[in-house]
Amino acid sequence: MSQYFRVHPDNPQLRLLRQASEILRDGGVVVYPTDSTYALACRMGDKRALARICRIRQIDERHHFTLCCRDLSESGVYAVFDTPVYRLLKSLTPGAYTFILKASREVPRRLMHPKRKTIGLRVPDHRIAQALLDEMGEPLMTTSLILPGEEDPLTDPEDIRQRLQKQVDAVIDGGWGGLLPTTLVDLTSGEPEVLREGLGDVDVFG
Repeated sequence: MSQYFRVHPDNPQLRLLRQASEILRDGGVVVYPTDSTYALACRMGDKRALARICRIRQIDERHHFTLCCRDLSESGVYAVFDTPVYRLLKSLTPGAYTFILKASREVPRRLMHPKRKTIGLRVPDHRIAQALLDEMGEPLMTTSLILPGEEDPLTDPEDIRQRLQKQVDAVIDGGWGGLLPTTLVDLTSGEPEVLREGLGDVDVFG
């Protein structure tokens, strides 16, 4: 039976997020809200927790997971980018974007795209997500909460609790979630290529 934390979206109760971070450090899988959709998360590099997320979503480990970071400086530890790309990232973070970037040596090999050696990175514009990342002091390995056979992510935290209470260790209820995923942008060539149009405004790349 998973734990259930009802957290205020504007003034997150840090004691609850501290408990959630302890669960993550102990190898747990947690559902948490972001500025786009609810997401599944585990500690970066936790192979067993990663395998559990793959089972929940029925995806394999070649799925392009995302590292959710506190800020751009933390992102720079795990990705390689030049000054023009840095300026673009600075203008768009935090925000509802996921960026495909060249992975640094700090990224565990199993988190990279197997052929391109890239990593997905994002900095969420959401107080609960940011407070959880602050408690962790490190990025979270994350993926949108879309269950097998369904096109849309789960949005109702009570529904998430009922459906996943035996598969995850905690659900952070931050209110109803969104339906649109992040906008996915490939920056590996230096020029932005929108791979998926989502919540983030794509006109900024025009």
